[in-house]
Amino acid sequence: MDTWYLLCFLSAIAILVAFANQFFLNMQTTIAITAGAVVLSLLLILSGKVLGNQTAAAISGMLGSVDFKSLLLEGMLGPLLFAGALEIDLRAMRKRRWEITILVLFGTLASTFLVGLFLFWLLGWMGWAVPFIYCLLFGALISPTDPIAVLAIIKQMKAPPSISIQVEGESLFNDGVGLVVFTTIFALAFTSAEPTFGNVAELFLTEALGGIAFGMLLALVGHFLLTKSTDGNIRLLLTFCIPTAGFALANIIGVSGALAMVVSGIFIGNVTRAKAASMGRLSSIRNIRNFWHAVEGVLNAFLFLLIGLLLVILPVTGQQILLGLLAIPAVLLARLISVSLPYAVFQRFRTYDKHSVLILTWGGLRGGLALAMAASIPSGQAYVNGVDLHALILLITYIVVIFSIIVQGSSISPLIRGSIAAQADTQVAAEA
Repeated sequence: MDTWYLLCFLSAIAILVAFANQFFLNMQTTIAITAGAVVLSLLLILSGKVLGNQTAAAISGMLGSVDFKSLLLEGMLGPLLFAGALEIDLRAMRKRRWEITILVLFGTLASTFLVGLFLFWLLGWMGWAVPFIYCLLFGALISPTDPIAVLAIIKQMKAPPSISIQVEGESLFNDGVGLVVFTTIFALAFTSAEPTFGNVAELFLTEALGGIAFGMLLALVGHFLLTKSTDGNIRLLLTFCIPTAGFALANIIGVSGALAMVVSGIFIGNVTRAKAASMGRLSSIRNIRNFWHAVEGVLNAFLFLLIGLLLVILPVTGQQILLGLLAIPAVLLARLISVSLPYAVFQRFRTYDKHSVLILTWGGLRGGLALAMAASIPSGQAYVNGVDLHALILLITYIVVIFSIIVQGSSISPLIRGSIAAQADTQVAAEA
């Protein structure tokens, strides 16, 4: 069985799990798929490694052949970010633009440093001598909240608009910024050149500003073609070209494809959609919207199944599991600090829901993006206490991600319901 067939069968399994979940568990779809995949991984490990089942061992081997990094960072990430950005309300986001900007820039950078510091201390406490730059590398990949995981859950929970726009906006943009920060620290960690402030700033600005500029260029070209086309099917296919060919071109020329997809998706989803509505093309808008909802659903289902199944190919030891479990509160604490500090300033100028900081902290989910970045760390180039840095960071990341999706994702609803109830009480009091 080749890789394409494997991906086809995995996609079918993911969709069937999502279908069965409606009638049995009734959990949030991505959580159910991830949890089911983890259980399946454990069964494959038990059957293949413990009982010696050749079929289970063969399936595990095929899963190991999937290049998760390339599949997500160079493929699925573009359509998923574009689909998520299409649904962003630009007017609502403008009202929260300063909060989102500060959370994206300060929050991501502060969390990167704090997670790196906490991990450095944890490793030192366990007797592992690790260069701080590698701890910062982990901080950079785990700090961005994953838009794929966040949007999938926040949308289904129907969070209040005042909170959902901040969570969605931050997760979409800090994804691109996080990738840029990771790329910068990665270059410092694995190149022999002496880093300078100028080199680091140039790399960061080229990726970030280049991605934003390229995304706007894609959006303008797409807007022109979409408004001039008279064929509904062609218009739908034109939107497909942006997160596929456009995303690939961004990666080739060395700018942030993630930021490019967010910018172009927001522009197409607001400016182009408004223009199309004024031209009487409401049926075309509905078709495009339905198409991207379907694409997003299938890709999300497949991605979260693959996340759960990654357990099969990870080298696991007791000490590394302990380190991963200890990293969970470290990541959450860093997230809490990096959100609380900006909100302490925000509250001087605007009133916020009392659950905002908790929802942003507990709802700051990590997902496939963090795993893809961890998988991109080269194997065999750096070792920690005799353990390959690639394997160590990948396992720690996996534990944090699984906890994030299953535990945080399944327990965020009480906070959101509390926020909805608080807003309802405030509205009733105001009307009275």
